[in-house]
Amino acid sequence: MKNIIITGTSRGIGLELAKLFGNAGHQVLALSRNDQPCQELQHPKVHSFSCDLSQNDSINQVVDYIKTHWQSQVDILINNAGMLIKKPFAELTPSDVETVYKVNIGGVFSITQATLPFMKPGSHVVNISSIGGIQGSLKFPGLAAYSSSKGALNILTEVLSEEYKESGIAFNALALGAVQTEMLAIAFPGYQAPISAVDMAQYIMDFSLQGNRFYNGKILQVSTSTP
Repeated sequence: MKNIIITGTSRGIGLELAKLFGNAGHQVLALSRNDQPCQELQHPKVHSFSCDLSQNDSINQVVDYIKTHWQSQVDILINNAGMLIKKPFAELTPSDVETVYKVNIGGVFSITQATLPFMKPGSHVVNISSIGGIQGSLKFPGLAAYSSSKGALNILTEVLSEEYKESGIAFNALALGAVQTEMLAIAFPGYQAPISAVDMAQYIMDFSLQGNRFYNGKILQVSTSTP
């Protein structure tokens, strides 16, 4: 059984991932600023506490948990937390851009730096990206901050795979297309996605457990429709 950290677990794909991994018998640390949904699961394999990845105190709490409960070992990190602000480019404020990048890039930096010392050969970091961050993909108005941050996440994934290639730790990103989540409803109100959060969570779980045997430093597009 694996020790698995998942960020962004208050709803959608992240919450479903916590359930699936827990039901499969893995030890899960579910991280989100709103930990109530995971607490309400009352699942013996799913532990959660309120965590703001931009705050050192929260990061230190994660490190303490790993040392105390997991014998200083992390097998899988899934950077799923995401922030989307939909506005015309001309209306985006510096605060808007900072907010999106603080979660989509800054949070990934913080939690990945904190957990890498506890990973070993065979560990896997999976970054949840977006098809909107892929060069040459169809782009949509109002998503300048979100899509550009996911593009940055893709490049970060490639850089880290190179920097840590001798460690045996794999880094991959899954660039998701339309999945029926609350975030999709913000980006495309009224649109009905062909894939549910549960279905995508199952795919991500399977990839997290096995994908590092076949891929490292890859940005894999997981999309049947755009949006």
